[in-house]
Amino acid sequence: MSSKLSRFRVRFIIEGVGEAEGELNRLKAPITVEALLGALPITSNASVWQGKEVYFPVGIKKGAEKARKEIEVGEIAYWPMGDALCIFYDKIKPYSEVNPVGIIIKGLELFRQVKQGTKIRVELAE
Repeated sequence: MSSKLSRFRVRFIIEGVGEAEGELNRLKAPITVEALLGALPITSNASVWQGKEVYFPVGIKKGAEKARKEIEVGEIAYWPMGDALCIFYDKIKPYSEVNPVGIIIKGLELFRQVKQGTKIRVELAE
């Protein structure tokens, strides 16, 4: 499978903060990534976990898929228990297993400025 078919650029528009870019990778969790792509654009209100992670509900209700309890800084993951997309901007252990789905490629530092309830929109980037 070519990278053009497996990698999808997305934009995170963070109200009052700015825009970050990420890449969803179908090879990491095909069913979850496909569901996320089908749900885009997604607008949601953010929550902050322990000052190291931003997460927000996405409404796709998927189960564990290649789930892990360890995550790298900059990874984007889907949290099945909370039906939420998570952005890990600092070293942290997730609350429970997550399905890694991609990485932030630009603007990771912006997520440090996100406050509880901040509106975030995720859409496909051109």
